[in-house]
Amino acid sequence: MTIDQLHDSYLVHGPPRLGPGSVREWDALWRSTLVSNLAALAEQLAEVGIPEVFVDGSFVEDKPHPSDIDGYFECSEDALASGLLQDQLNRLDPHACWGWNPASRRTYRGLGKRQLPMWHHYRVELYPHVPGLFSGLVDEHGHELEFPAAFRRSRRDGRPRGIIRLLTGVAA
Repeated sequence: MTIDQLHDSYLVHGPPRLGPGSVREWDALWRSTLVSNLAALAEQLAEVGIPEVFVDGSFVEDKPHPSDIDGYFECSEDALASGLLQDQLNRLDPHACWGWNPASRRTYRGLGKRQLPMWHHYRVELYPHVPGLFSGLVDEHGHELEFPAAFRRSRRDGRPRGIIRLLTGVAA
């Protein structure tokens, strides 16, 4: 799907499962902000030749007010290990917030979890995935998962879930 299609499906049409009388309100304004932020990062990825981003997390589920957008994109091991990809992306980003070094994580008021600089600026975290390398996450049997498999499981209950394949740099 494109950014425009994502915007339409989650903002215009509303939540997939929240029916009438629900006590939870769908936060369309916040979701719009998150989609706009995702669009900015997706455009940067497109500019360096990354054709798609995979989005998951509470944003793609029925959570009325997700705290952020999580996702991943595929890249080559050489581009990642050499730092070339990070350098190219940071030259495009006004905050130079691309990077995945755990030492760069900072806490955010009210949250105990330390977040990457990208999260602090955009409330989006996009991770590089090199096919064949593991994510550091494990399934219920203790097997390490690659990002595509890890991102297709809910952290809340471990059940399978879908993700969104976002085509970067494409408008509807």
